[in-house]
Amino acid sequence: MHVIEMSKTWLGIGYGIIAGAIWGLVFLAPELAREFTPLQLAVGRYLAYGIFAVMLVIPRWWTLYASLGRTEWWALVWLSLLGNILYYALLATAVQLGGMAMTSLVIGFLPVAVTIIGSRDHDAVPVRKLLPSLVLGGAGILCIGWQSLGNAKTELQEVQAMGLFCAVGALASWTAYAVGNSRWLARLNHVSAHDWSLLIGVVTGAQAVLLAVPVFLIDQRGHATGDWLHFVAIATGVAISASIVGNAFWNRMNRLLPLTMVGQMILFETLFALLYGFLWEQRLPTTIELAAIACVVGSVLSCVAAHRPNLSLLEAEQKAARPTTLQELDSR
Repeated sequence: MHVIEMSKTWLGIGYGIIAGAIWGLVFLAPELAREFTPLQLAVGRYLAYGIFAVMLVIPRWWTLYASLGRTEWWALVWLSLLGNILYYALLATAVQLGGMAMTSLVIGFLPVAVTIIGSRDHDAVPVRKLLPSLVLGGAGILCIGWQSLGNAKTELQEVQAMGLFCAVGALASWTAYAVGNSRWLARLNHVSAHDWSLLIGVVTGAQAVLLAVPVFLIDQRGHATGDWLHFVAIATGVAISASIVGNAFWNRMNRLLPLTMVGQMILFETLFALLYGFLWEQRLPTTIELAAIACVVGSVLSCVAAHRPNLSLLEAEQKAARPTTLQELDSR
């Protein structure tokens, strides 16, 4: 039984790494489409995501619709706004103003917040046992910050400050979404995580439709046909990769790992975002950046070790009729 449980844990970690690799691409998209505004990028991405979500959910639409009440639909509305439209508009603004490294640094603080929240659950690993993991994760983030923020030019301080403000806003928006989404999924045993994610996609798509006309009409800049094709390709690519494929791997991981460990997996998004940034800038990572990577890997491994005694308890809780931990963070 212990071998099976550890196999599930490592499989969950693998899913988390894949999801992080895919989600890291969302940091690159604003750089690839600088001629469009961050809100246009958010609306374009979620218009495409909404279309694909509708196509995937159509076979089960009436069953799902009948299984949810007015309260659940309102929850989908605000979760979609916080976790998708607002989050990505703020993130794209932060990337365009402050750069990929700074933005991924700020978003990288999310694991610490999620881990602390998860440690309050009655079956979670105590914070004191997670301290080595948190310290290593924090050290990795500090290394990344030293490398990225230390190179900022003084004449761009105001722009960098605005970018930092937007990145913090994105962090707060997605943290609120993550906690709320986790709690709703814990209540809705009759709706799968995949279907709930698709419903969020449908609602987000509807919100994007409402925003599309004012967002694209207000922009007075003219765009050539080639620019629009480029924009559509980027928005569609991000929608498919991050919002559908990435979410699928993240949902699978959530079924196998507790929330405190899920928080550590989000660090891989930061690492991959930085990797894509290095490739975009055509350079190798510095010694400090390599040290950050080592710290993050150590953080994940120490988190695995801290959870070993609790794996049997986790298995029992996952089989219970009413989940008691916040295990689902299913959308980026």
